[in-house]
Amino acid sequence: MVTTSDPLIGLAAGHLTGPLVRALGLPRPRALRRETGPYRGDELHGRRLVLAAMPGGHAGQSARGLLQALGASLVMETELASDATARVDIAVFDATGCREVASLAQLRTFFAPLLRRLAPCAKLLLLAPCPLDAARISPEAAAAAQGIEGFVRSLAKELGRSHAATVNALQVPAATVGGLLGPLRFFCSSRSAYVSGRILRLEAGLGVPAAPDFPTVPGRLRERLAVVTGAARGLGAATAERLAEEGARVLCIDVPSAESHLRELARRIQGDALSLDITSAAAPTVLCDWLRQHPGMAVDVLVHNAGITRDRSLFKMSEAEWSQVLAVNLQAILAIDGALDQADLLAPGAREICLSSISGIAGNAGQTNYAASKSALIGYVAARSTLLASRGATINAVAPGFIETDMTRQIPWFIREAGRRLNALSQGGQPRDVAEAVAFLALPESGAVRGQTLRVCGQALMGA
Repeated sequence: MVTTSDPLIGLAAGHLTGPLVRALGLPRPRALRRETGPYRGDELHGRRLVLAAMPGGHAGQSARGLLQALGASLVMETELASDATARVDIAVFDATGCREVASLAQLRTFFAPLLRRLAPCAKLLLLAPCPLDAARISPEAAAAAQGIEGFVRSLAKELGRSHAATVNALQVPAATVGGLLGPLRFFCSSRSAYVSGRILRLEAGLGVPAAPDFPTVPGRLRERLAVVTGAARGLGAATAERLAEEGARVLCIDVPSAESHLRELARRIQGDALSLDITSAAAPTVLCDWLRQHPGMAVDVLVHNAGITRDRSLFKMSEAEWSQVLAVNLQAILAIDGALDQADLLAPGAREICLSSISGIAGNAGQTNYAASKSALIGYVAARSTLLASRGATINAVAPGFIETDMTRQIPWFIREAGRRLNALSQGGQPRDVAEAVAFLALPESGAVRGQTLRVCGQALMGA
């Protein structure tokens, strides 16, 4: 489904208005293709796939089998050569065999001829070595692996505006090939419409099945409990709705002043509502008591979404404005996690996701309090990951960029336009984009991704 709430997208595509947009030198964003509903067993049905590998690669064969099982149709080079109109929806290149700088030339050899064949909103994905692992082979191998990252980020910027395409990479050590399903399905589908220029490393050791099942019915989180804080509106509501689509029973938490919206959301998704100020000293106990009162309701998915801003230059920022932001965005998370750990109320194999922000990565004027809290979350996620891994659980962060919400609609027009346009896709994201990233990390088959931060920002130029 192609969706947009950005008026410039319609103007740029218009028969009469398009030439005017070009004449004025304005950005010409293209509508992004997005999915609706839960993951399907044939998620990539009808998508045309081109796949190749460097010599010595170890991930291409597994990727081919998984993508075809998900419904992608493999296109052979002979077909592309004989049909000038053939278009490519997905291009995957296994570069895990890249150990020499000279091998980087194969990136150009594979991708350059394909660029004229890309369908709108195409998905390009590289399977790559990790520079730290490659360093054990030789400094040159590490250099080649690092070079792939620069290639990915640059190509993503080239193709974002021209094709509304995304380019990402997965670092795939040989021991993690069995964990490819979740990441391949996300990055090669329209679920990742607003994620580009990202590099994620897959980790071994969480018992990810080598041959995961392919469900023919929706509901990967059926009979599992998801807890979402700050759920009444915006990103929290979109996330709660998305997890409910996957079959989860969702406990929606927000402050008492938002109770009417909270209860309406819970009713709509057949979940539960809990009015709670997560910064109160009693909040962790209240949550644990709710779980104990519902036998069998250990937390399978925990989404720390609640957050506030109190923007002001540091010179003018009051102690209260600093403290309030740190209390909601960081200290409440630590307190809730500590209580759940102590009470052993996180289910085996749980998935925890913290909402960080692009401001936590790049910083932003007037947001020293907010950026400090969101950057701290990234460090917290990386450190807590080791603890949770011993339980077969994962924790990751999602860092949204400019997302079209009620809050961003209140921003002055000029600043709002800058936020929309300063990314490779020249547009703001939708709450659904963030919810899709959370759902990807929440599913059982994404266990190979842990301790990382996934930016949902259209490859924002800030902090790129």
